[in-house]
Parts: sequence; structure tokens; C-alpha cells
Amino acid sequence: MRLIFKSPDLRKKILFILGILMVFRIGAAIPIPGVDVLRLKSFFAGNQFFGLLNIFSGGALDNLSIVMLGVGPYITASIILQLLTMIFPALKELYHEEGEAGRQKFNQYSRFLTVPLAVLQGFGLLTLLERQGVLTNLTFFDRLTNVLVVTAGAVFLMWLGELISEYGIGNGVSVMIFAGIAAGIPQAVRQTFFAMDISQLPMIVGFLIVAAAIIAAVVVITEGERPLPVSYAKRIRGMKVYGGMSTYLPLKVNQAGVIPIIFALSILLFPQMIFNILAGVGGASLQNVFAALINFFNNLWVYAVLYFILVFLFTYFYTAVTFDPGAISQNLQKSGAFVPGLRPGRSTADFIEKILNRITLIGAIFLGLIAVLPLAVRAVTGLAFLTIGGTALLIVVSVVLDTVKKIEAQIVMREYE
Repeated sequence: MRLIFKSPDLRKKILFILGILMVFRIGAAIPIPGVDVLRLKSFFAGNQFFGLLNIFSGGALDNLSIVMLGVGPYITASIILQLLTMIFPALKELYHEEGEAGRQKFNQYSRFLTVPLAVLQGFGLLTLLERQGVLTNLTFFDRLTNVLVVTAGAVFLMWLGELISEYGIGNGVSVMIFAGIAAGIPQAVRQTFFAMDISQLPMIVGFLIVAAAIIAAVVVITEGERPLPVSYAKRIRGMKVYGGMSTYLPLKVNQAGVIPIIFALSILLFPQMIFNILAGVGGASLQNVFAALINFFNNLWVYAVLYFILVFLFTYFYTAVTFDPGAISQNLQKSGAFVPGLRPGRSTADFIEKILNRITLIGAIFLGLIAVLPLAVRAVTGLAFLTIGGTALLIVVSVVLDTVKKIEAQIVMREYE
């Protein structure tokens, strides 16, 4: 901390991030017109899908603020474009092979796609909330105004996140999500102390010990990597020898990060939202069908098993999308590098793919367990206020580790001795 505030440049970056986050939290406190606060609280208490969206809005959705969509549309746009790289070779080449200029153009496409996605998400959320009685007495002009306001709020937060990435430290979008999660911790602690009984004190102490162990495990898996040895061939030019060095290629255990959990929740919870909307439509037989489907998805064990399976499958899927062993093998071959004992080219690509599949198995099981962790804790303790949010936990750990590494790199650059 002393070195951070000793360096004027580093101190300026930290204060810049704090200023941006202050603007974000002010926006998160300004609600859109026509909100019934009591109905809003009861609605969020029984809806897991909106609880997830509240995480990715940085805590701005639970009071229907003007930035209620958060950075969700931008994250969705980025994920969609990354998936499209598997379909369109030109987009894949832009993202993987054209360097920094290609990445900037790819990010520009993500920004363009964010606007229509924000309009659709804003309209869908506001329409659903209006049908649930959370928004009342709205005219057509009020609805149009609210959609435009929340769309502008999403674009505004996307811009603030990119300002943090450019002028601050770390990934701006991740930092803003982290700030929203951290802002909810005091309220969660307060609710826990108000809700608990003195007889539950041993259980809460045990919960804190388990929570510390789980956080340590998340850090270990997040930082875990399999070093793949790589050697560079010697090149002799005249009287000088170039190359001949050995290094390693780090293959991360959790290559996909938190994205598979987002995919799985979207697929698992979106049908529930649709069934809830359609539950009041049609005849009695159709309503009974929708009610049966809602009860099926609300069963804790069914939900946990489906959730684990989807997270497991999406971990492999997203790793395959973002990490191409063939491209890695080609890049090694072009730079004169090789894996000892293997031929460059196809043999190296097959070996990397084999290693990646093995360590991804551990990462997929880990992500699945973290995803169902809140359900397991609630089932064991029987207390709704004692939960460890898997998605929030992964985001917090990833952001803290990444930010600390970048701050240490800045300090080392300035204080080399």
C-alpha cells in the first residue's frame, strides 16, 4: 500500500478507478419511474434468474435503477461473437490471428451488438416486471422512456468499464461487477446477524470455516496450471548461436473461467421465466402443463443435477471455442519452437489437445461443484441466509487475483530493486 500511494502514476490510476466506481454506484441508486418497492423485494426474493442478472448488473437491478442492465448486454454480445467465430472463418481470423488491431475491431463489433441486445433485454425485463405488478400505472410514453433510459445506462456502463481498462488497472467490466458484489456484502452481513438465533452460532462459525476453505480451493484451482515444456531450436549464423532456450506453455486448469456457469444458468433459468409468463395464458389444461413444468424445474435435486451437467458440458464447449490446439501448434512451429519428443504440427496439436482434455475434466468438475454450492449449503444448513454464491465467488476471486498481479507488475516496474 505504501508503494502504491508513493508512485504518482499508480496513485492516479487507483483514484481514477475509485472515481468511476463512485459514478457507477450513484447511477445504481437512481430508480426508474413507477417502481413498487415492496413488490420488487418480494419478487427478487423468489426468483433465482433475476438474482443472477443482479450480479452481472453490479447490484443495480434489485432497485430497478437507470443502469439496471449493467454490463450484461455487453457480456452477452461478447459471448455471442466468440461463439460465432466457430461458424464464420473470417471472424475467427479477426479474433485469433490479426493481433491487437483485429481485437480492437472485434471489440467494436461487440459494442455495436450491445445496443440492440440492451433494447431487447430492457424491453423484456420491464414487460415482465410490469406484469408482476412491480411497475404500475405506466403509459406507452413511460414504457418507451424507460427502455431508452436503461439502454443508455447499459451503454454508459460499457463506456465506464472501457475507461477503467484504458486508464486504470485491470479489466474494467470485471472490476465493475466486482464492485457491485462487494457493495452488497455489508447488507448481507447485516441480514445474517438480524436473521440468526443465538442457538445457530456454532453453525455460523462452522459455515465461516468452510467458506474460508472453499475460497482457498477456488484460488488454488483458478491459479492452477499444467506447464507444457517448450524448446526453441538453435540457429547458427556465422560465429553466433541463436535460440536453444527452454521454456514452458502454461495450460490453465480452469481455462473457461466463469462463462460456463453463465451459459448453464441462461439455459436452465430462461425456460422457467417463459413458463411463469405463460402460466396465466390459455385454458385450464395448458395452465396445468405450465404449472407442472414450473414445479419440475423448482425441484431442488432436479435443478442441481441439471445445473451440474450443463456446467460440465459447457466447460468443455467453451474451452474448445477459445483455445485452439492446432493454432497453438502452428504458432510454435512458426517461431521455431517444439515440444521435446514430439514432431511439430499435427502430433504436437494432438498432444496439447490430450493434455487439455485431461485438465479440463478437473476444471469442469470444479466449476460444476462451485455452481451447485449455494444449493448444497442451503440443503445442509436449512438456512436461506447462509449461502456461498458460486458465480459471485468465482468473479471476486478472479478479479482480486488479476488486479493484485497487475498492481505488483506496476510496482516492480517502478521499484525494481
